[in-house]
Amino acid sequence: MSVLLAAVKSPEIDYLGLGPLFAVLGGAVIVLMAGLFPGRFVQRVLVPSLTAAALLAAIGLTVVNWDPGDTKPIISGALSTDTLALFLSLLFYVTGLATVALSLRAAAVRETGAGEYMCLLLGSIGGMVLLAGAENLMTLFIGIELLSIPLYVLCASEVRRAPSLEAGLKYLVIGSVGSATLLYGLALIYGATGATDFDAISKAIGGSIPINDPLLLTGIALVATGLAFKASVAPFHQWTPDVYQGAPTPITAFMAVATKVAAFAILLRLFDYALPSVQTEWAPALAVLATVTILIGNFGAIAQDSLKRMLAWSGVAQAGYLLAGVVVGTKLGLQATAFYLAAYLLMNVAAFAVVVARERVSEAGDRLESLRDLGAASPWLAWPMTIAMLSLAGFPATAGFIGKFYLIDAAVAGDYAWLGIAIVVGSMISLVYYLRVIAVMWMGRFEIQLPSLPERSVKPVAGWSPEADAGAQPEVAAVAIIAAAGTIFFGIVPSPLFDLVNDVGQSISALL
Repeated sequence: MSVLLAAVKSPEIDYLGLGPLFAVLGGAVIVLMAGLFPGRFVQRVLVPSLTAAALLAAIGLTVVNWDPGDTKPIISGALSTDTLALFLSLLFYVTGLATVALSLRAAAVRETGAGEYMCLLLGSIGGMVLLAGAENLMTLFIGIELLSIPLYVLCASEVRRAPSLEAGLKYLVIGSVGSATLLYGLALIYGATGATDFDAISKAIGGSIPINDPLLLTGIALVATGLAFKASVAPFHQWTPDVYQGAPTPITAFMAVATKVAAFAILLRLFDYALPSVQTEWAPALAVLATVTILIGNFGAIAQDSLKRMLAWSGVAQAGYLLAGVVVGTKLGLQATAFYLAAYLLMNVAAFAVVVARERVSEAGDRLESLRDLGAASPWLAWPMTIAMLSLAGFPATAGFIGKFYLIDAAVAGDYAWLGIAIVVGSMISLVYYLRVIAVMWMGRFEIQLPSLPERSVKPVAGWSPEADAGAQPEVAAVAIIAAAGTIFFGIVPSPLFDLVNDVGQSISALL
């Protein structure tokens, strides 16, 4: 027995590399325990503060671990602390901080309990961090499940509102189908290659198994389908508008950004690291999906009267743009995708923060009507929304413009010029609904109405004033203003973000 115990080696664990994950998951436990104590101070101040502290600690530990030349794996190769994982994890933490601020006055927090709500939020972020660093099929699936299960509950956290419960149920059903499809695909890849580590899978393809092995290609197709559900890629996007509209808006904002970043994190790592030798097989299929997604997302957004549904369809189109960076399978494509994900965070957080602020004070809720004449009534909210819409459309002097230009450059350099053209065409189509939002805010009633949308009269909320609007929700206005300022800053001075994504480009050495 002693001989056997001596022969068994414990896995090598880099505890400093795991520090950010420990901070998030440890914070989830602390927040849950703190939430058991009664009192307004605990629920409204202490629990959110502890949540923010856990995320700030994770950010600090991520900065400590940042080393572009160090890509060593941790936990015996199951996870990686390379710059790709660290950069995307920073996006998760920043999105989490924004979500905490947007949730301070949310009905979902009161109905679910602050401790439970924040614990689930941190748990989901922990799954995303695990997913971003996954270098093993088993770690990948564990990360997907840890990401998804808390979100199923958070979508239904407004338990007294039927649309929220419906959103949670829809996301559970569709998410389970996507996870099952992904798991089946991972099993087929394992069956074909006999390996679960990404590095071993990459070496097996073209070595012990041919590139055109039917079992391998079937597994890749199923994995792409499962991840397409998570990333809202057409035609697997059907759940997105309904779930985004029904879920509490702070959670919608979190899902719109963080879940998409997590899905593209594993798309980049799996396809560009484990499966680069079969790129000629999967890249054309993903390029077609990207084009279809761009068109469906932009045309679907045009007819929407709900801002949350419009942003959901917009997110579908944005997923198509992001796929271009995955398709080309190059270092430039990886950098372009990382840059656009950061820009996507800023412009979406700004937009959803304004939606949160308006639906709380307007009887129109999240409808476009709630923004009417916002430029005159609340310019501190109108300007962030204007900047977010212009950036999503790809106007110059915004981070969205630089990001789209970067993606088009990567597509053209990777011999997918027609995909770059699709990005340009999609951006032109998107002007229809992005500029309509701006017109409603600054020009009052927008006269171009779809016949299917009936005329509604909206009465102002009793006691509402621009001053009361800002004074009641200073944290929401602050999130919107900071995110919009970041969108403009990185649109005019993109070099700091370029430096970060250049470091990210070094994370996968096989890319050219």
